[in-house]
Amino acid sequence: MKIEVWSDFVCPFCYIGKRRLEEALEQTGFVNQAEIEFKSYQLDPNTPKVSEKSMYEVLAEKYGSTVEAAKDMTTQVAEQAKTVGLEYNFDAMKPANTLDAHRIVKWASEQGKANEVNELMLHAYFIEAKEIGKHEVLLELIESIGLSSEEAVKVLNSDAYLTEVQGDIARAVQIGVRGVPFFVLNDKYAISGAQPTETFVGALNKIAEEEGISPKLQLLGEDANLCIDDTCDI
Repeated sequence: MKIEVWSDFVCPFCYIGKRRLEEALEQTGFVNQAEIEFKSYQLDPNTPKVSEKSMYEVLAEKYGSTVEAAKDMTTQVAEQAKTVGLEYNFDAMKPANTLDAHRIVKWASEQGKANEVNELMLHAYFIEAKEIGKHEVLLELIESIGLSSEEAVKVLNSDAYLTEVQGDIARAVQIGVRGVPFFVLNDKYAISGAQPTETFVGALNKIAEEEGISPKLQLLGEDANLCIDDTCDI
């Protein structure tokens, strides 16, 4: 079961949608049968790497509203985030350019850490309000999970993985993605936005029925005290 997810690390609904997909996989029992691949997307490529403006100020400018109105908007989003166990920190959040973060995730995918780093970026931005447009912040995050900061520096100080990021964005345009999160399941079905968990459950069950896939049993505890091929753990 292949699931491709287009998202951006500054998209609040992307984190919510990710959690709802995860909930659906748990509920259906298809966690171990799903191959999830996160694709790069940039909501605003022109966002500066560093900004002194608050998220409220940026939103007020974008929508031609007041800072108070912007706070009201984020309050509604924060309430949605709480339904999936996420506590967004809009008060401390600042805008960030995510290009380098996406490049780092592409690099991390070659170390088998794509999903882990993807989660790390979202958590850092929305929960810890870290400025993920800054190289020092990205390096700090990389080091926290044991990846080489020296290799990461080489990536950040070059154009490495830029082609891969641009390729994801180009494909998104090609298949008609107009916003994120955007989920493509088995190259056959698409889910746009952070839909309710039930929507994901229905899609997963539909694919499983079509493909003849059954949920794998989840092992509780470690393999121990077993008899296998005439040999027992004694």
